[in-house]
Amino acid sequence: MIPDVSETLSWLEKNPQSIKGIQRGIERETLRVMPNGHLAKTRHPEKLGAALTHPWITTDFAEALLEFITPVDKDVDHLLAFLRDIHRHVARNLGDESMWPLSMPCFIAAEDDIELAQYGSSNLGRFKTLYREGLKNRYGALMQTISGVHYNFSLPLAFWQARTGISDAASGKREISAGYFQLIRNYYRFGWVIPYLFGASPAICSSFLAGRETNIPFERTKTGMCYLPYATSLRLSDLGYTNKSQSNLGITFNDLETYVAALKKAIRTPSQEYAHSGLKKNGRYLQLNTNVLQIENELYAPIRPKRITAAGESPSDALLRGGIEYIEVRSLDINPFSPTGVSADQVRFLDLFLIWCALVEAPEMSESELLCTRKNWNRVILEGRKPGQTIGMGCETSRRPIADVGRALFNDLRRVAELLDQEHAVPHYQQVCDRLAEAFDDPEKTFSARILAMMLEGGCGNVGLELAKNYREQLVNEPLEILSEPQLHAESERSWQHQWQLEAEDTQDFDDYLASHA
Repeated sequence: MIPDVSETLSWLEKNPQSIKGIQRGIERETLRVMPNGHLAKTRHPEKLGAALTHPWITTDFAEALLEFITPVDKDVDHLLAFLRDIHRHVARNLGDESMWPLSMPCFIAAEDDIELAQYGSSNLGRFKTLYREGLKNRYGALMQTISGVHYNFSLPLAFWQARTGISDAASGKREISAGYFQLIRNYYRFGWVIPYLFGASPAICSSFLAGRETNIPFERTKTGMCYLPYATSLRLSDLGYTNKSQSNLGITFNDLETYVAALKKAIRTPSQEYAHSGLKKNGRYLQLNTNVLQIENELYAPIRPKRITAAGESPSDALLRGGIEYIEVRSLDINPFSPTGVSADQVRFLDLFLIWCALVEAPEMSESELLCTRKNWNRVILEGRKPGQTIGMGCETSRRPIADVGRALFNDLRRVAELLDQEHAVPHYQQVCDRLAEAFDDPEKTFSARILAMMLEGGCGNVGLELAKNYREQLVNEPLEILSEPQLHAESERSWQHQWQLEAEDTQDFDDYLASHA
């Protein structure tokens, strides 16, 4: 079943103040699409600001792949209102285009239709575009258009002080980092609950498979949709945003030094495969370098330890300097039932689950056990709603019904929910527990079951396009709640000024710039 956490939950109930002041942030990706549902071929709208330097509105892999980033927030409703304001503003500045409401991409006729994100002529901007060129050449552009939601989460210092006895974050960086690594190991063991509840990509449009080999036994509709009847998140499958070649990097999550050492080794280790592709062709760069990873962000993982970097500092060096500051959850599909791709129920569930992961004792995990946990995730990803489905605990051969494990988990989460609800008039967290726990008794209440039923009736592309248009109309007609149009305009202007300043101040040759970042 799940570990016995009665003792640690009792400790938490005696120290409820330790979880007051959780900090969180959201990053949401979405493709811009034309009125016919095809990928937009227009450039990132100038009115939205410079994608290189805007703090809230940028692009990810492609010019047509928007990414929205909220500031850190301690209030769930304020966080989501800010995110919705960004969506409202963007919707008003897209002309006749809409934001695609699904994780798996819209109709893309050819990979050549996907223009890499452009960030101007500065060395930093060229570096970012070249990194994407490397991703395209290594994994294909189509895979990079898969979208998701990332959830950034940090526990208050008071939690670590009460739990480990540290006095402050600087002197307690080792203890805090060890606590976050415990959370991460538990996430690998039990995080499959996220695609079970919130996976929303049980089907894909046939255009996504064009020319690609797969062993997944898809069923197909007359309209060309490919699906698995009990799948939850094809985005997280080997078909989606994963990379098998990274499975032998030796990266584990037991302590800060070994994690960073393995990550740095991957960045500096030459790859025979990528060397064969070449660094340049006809004098034009094809990738940043020919190593296993071009940069640290290329590591595909369902969760990452993070720290805000200083100027010119790499993510791993930031971790070594100050320890883990927060974690980034990367397993959320776009929520097709929300105009912003994520809901308050999901945010509150993640709060509960991540606190639980921080409380549960988590033995160290070898590389082989990390790989073994992938079997549980795959079982949920490909057939999580299958009647009588079972789940293992790590690498244990014995398995239990997934419904039993889910109910046991929610019994624990409800105790955490009661503590979080103490500071609110409405018991939001307990209500979330009650609603979501029902999905283990009735899998048809999961996101994947609901969206698949819609797609089987209306077709993958049609459902996506209809939702996109409905959400566009809804967002365009809603007033802003937190931000204002003058504020958004000023931020856009500020971002352009910042980009132009970077370009004007650049004097270093790009080859030298690349060499300095090797």
